[in-house]
Amino acid sequence: MDDHEKPSPTAVFQDTRPRALSVSELNHQARHLLESSFMQVWVEGELSGFSRPSSGHWYFSLKDRKCQIRCAMFKGFNQRLRTIPKEGDQIRIRGKVTLYENRGDFQIIVEHIEPAGLGQLQQAFEELKRKLQTEGLFDTSRKKPIPAVPAHIGVVTSPTGAAIHDILTVLARRCPAIPVTVYPTAVQGKAATADIVQAIERAQAHGAADVLIVGRGGGSLEDLWCFNEEAVARAIANCRIPTVSAVGHEVDVTIADFVADLRAPTPSAAAEKISPDQQNWLRQIAERELRLTNAARRALTRFGTQLEHFSARLRDPRRELQEKAQRMDELDLRLGKAMRQRLDRVTVRSEHLIQRLAMQSPARQLTSNRESLARIEERLGAAIRQRLKQRRDHYEYIAQTLHLVSPLATLGRGYAIVRDGEGAIVRDALTLATGDRISARVAEGEIMAEVTSINSAKN
Repeated sequence: MDDHEKPSPTAVFQDTRPRALSVSELNHQARHLLESSFMQVWVEGELSGFSRPSSGHWYFSLKDRKCQIRCAMFKGFNQRLRTIPKEGDQIRIRGKVTLYENRGDFQIIVEHIEPAGLGQLQQAFEELKRKLQTEGLFDTSRKKPIPAVPAHIGVVTSPTGAAIHDILTVLARRCPAIPVTVYPTAVQGKAATADIVQAIERAQAHGAADVLIVGRGGGSLEDLWCFNEEAVARAIANCRIPTVSAVGHEVDVTIADFVADLRAPTPSAAAEKISPDQQNWLRQIAERELRLTNAARRALTRFGTQLEHFSARLRDPRRELQEKAQRMDELDLRLGKAMRQRLDRVTVRSEHLIQRLAMQSPARQLTSNRESLARIEERLGAAIRQRLKQRRDHYEYIAQTLHLVSPLATLGRGYAIVRDGEGAIVRDALTLATGDRISARVAEGEIMAEVTSINSAKN
């Protein structure tokens, strides 16, 4: 090969092989695949190779006649168990399938262990649960409320067990003033069922407690089985006193938990739930006392500041009283003057009204009318007399005038009026005959005569 055909020292060769996973990547992907495919499993087998290091975690294998699988149960889970399993125990485990990446070990992270061969008890549990649930004994609507501050607490449990000690310890710490009555009963064995029912009935007959704790401490499923009996469940459901079920540990679930008015995970938790915390009360009282004291101090400070402000603005009361007294004197003088002026006006008005009243008095009016009447009568008399005089003068004038033309005046001059016997005036002498009786009216009297002769004026 020539020198010019030699590869350059900086030349790069392309690797066309498939990319290889690292062991860590492979284990990580396998772990993810296992955990996503098996969320939770139940596995039954024989316990083998059990170890308990100082960390508190448990490590063992679960095997059958053909295979085995490694298992790990961490401290947080195994502390909940009531008993520690032994080499060769037949057990059932619940957990998650995973891979321990550091060693590539296929394993199960165990969350719960229970003895194998409990299928019949579990089946009986599920059947009774379905029956009572169908009857409505689990319904929330029938649950009685637990009193916020019980006046008396009753406890149905063994008087020698750990449960009563835990309950009394918690109550003594939280609120020792609440009285507690223990209704002793067996909580394990064949006789426990009837004993628990009788204890609940005694509590109701006693009538002292207003809340009732029914329970016991931890144990195996067989130990707790009396709280899964139908008679106990119905006694709790029919109890007139609000009941709290407190059976075993937190992971233990019994039929009594479903029918009770309240379920507590442990006896200690039951005592915690139904009792008020006097320390909390004392803290609240202290906090409220502190807030009240601070509020009172702030109020006093505020009122003190307001008092100083008002004091600076407040005038001397004596000066105020003097001014008020002076003002009262001025008003008194003005009132006296106004009253006098008013009285004078009223007096003048009254006098004027009296004068007007006097002018309108009937007596005065009568006197005035009498005087007017007298004047009228006098004027009327004078007018009548004047009128009479005028009439008299007129009548005298007329009389004189008439007298001048009167036949009587003619008679006074010597003439006479002759009448015939029938009283007719004789105007013609020829109308008479000799011997007729006639009368002649003269100025002074009348003359009766007889016609003796008739002389005619024609002759």
